[in-house]
Amino acid sequence: MAIPTRLHHVARLSADWVHHTAAVHLFTLGGRVCQRLERLKAEPDLARRLARGGALVVLGLHAAWAGPAPVALASSSAPGTAGGSPAPSSTVSARLARQSIGCLIGPERVADIGTPLAGVVGAVKVDRGDSVKKGQVLVLLESEVEQAGLKAARARTAIDADVHAAQANLALARDRYDRLAGLVGDGFVATLQVEQARAERDVAEQKLIQARGQLKVQTQELGVAKAQLGQRTLRAPFSGVVAERFVNAGERVEDKPLLRVAMLDPLRVELVLPAARWGSVRSGERIGVQPDLPGAGNLLARVTHIDKMIDAASNTFRVRLALPNPGNKLPAGARCKVDLPAPADGRPGAPNPATPASPAIAPADLSSATPRVLPTVLRPTGPTPRLKLTI
Repeated sequence: MAIPTRLHHVARLSADWVHHTAAVHLFTLGGRVCQRLERLKAEPDLARRLARGGALVVLGLHAAWAGPAPVALASSSAPGTAGGSPAPSSTVSARLARQSIGCLIGPERVADIGTPLAGVVGAVKVDRGDSVKKGQVLVLLESEVEQAGLKAARARTAIDADVHAAQANLALARDRYDRLAGLVGDGFVATLQVEQARAERDVAEQKLIQARGQLKVQTQELGVAKAQLGQRTLRAPFSGVVAERFVNAGERVEDKPLLRVAMLDPLRVELVLPAARWGSVRSGERIGVQPDLPGAGNLLARVTHIDKMIDAASNTFRVRLALPNPGNKLPAGARCKVDLPAPADGRPGAPNPATPASPAIAPADLSSATPRVLPTVLRPTGPTPRLKLTI
């Protein structure tokens, strides 16, 4: 028997019990009135009025006692319906098809912008609430020393005289060695002079290599100077919005953050589900999200992450969704609701069929209830008592 049918049955039995108790009391009262009428011979008018009243009581009691049996369940009015017609099963199924669960909309990424070097803030290019692009300059630190070092490195890199001098010296040494090597066969020069010219040529070659290596070192020093200057310039790591501003120009900073930047496209939707729903949501699935904001419609978000562990204390797990937000129309930090399909039998997270479902979770379908006439209880089995009135 469905739960609403059981409740209706119990209510009808309770009504029969109250009806029987009231009937017994009225019967007793009517009997006492009739007994008193026998003693009121001296006052005919009063006796006549009391007799008429007692007769009316008995007739009403007899009509109530012999009333019709309780009606069938199918003819009773269902709560929430008009004209006594039961609620259609399609309406109940539609209410149970999807369940709304609270969620929170947050930024996809948040970064506290800081500097690895101690220094003084020279200028802040943005303020709270400003939209920024990836690579945009946010804060400039005072960098006179670094700029001077960069200029010196550029000057050293531009000087390549040592390389040209080493090249000229090598060319001269090679030419002298070639001339002496051609005369040693004819006996015009000694072998020692040829060996000395060969050594001078080798030294000139090494000096040229050293000059070129020094030029490369100076080029690397130029890169170091540029990197040091770049550390004094703080840029946006991604496109987003400036959420907080912590410093102003002229302040000395070392370890604390200067700005906070948040990415708002896409937004991140954090959803906490009970362990009974484990496996009911799949990665990549699109779910409707309803922000708790005026004029906000139902939006589609994609499931990007599902926790692989269930929190033992709360018996829940987290699900993360990506909500597109072009133009940063939706703010972060708003509450929302997510429409999830109700767990079905045979799917992970569905209730155990052996366990009776709670009425609050799975109400019975009234359309499937079998109409039946409720039994009449607590009635006397003998003939209905009759009273004899003497007027």
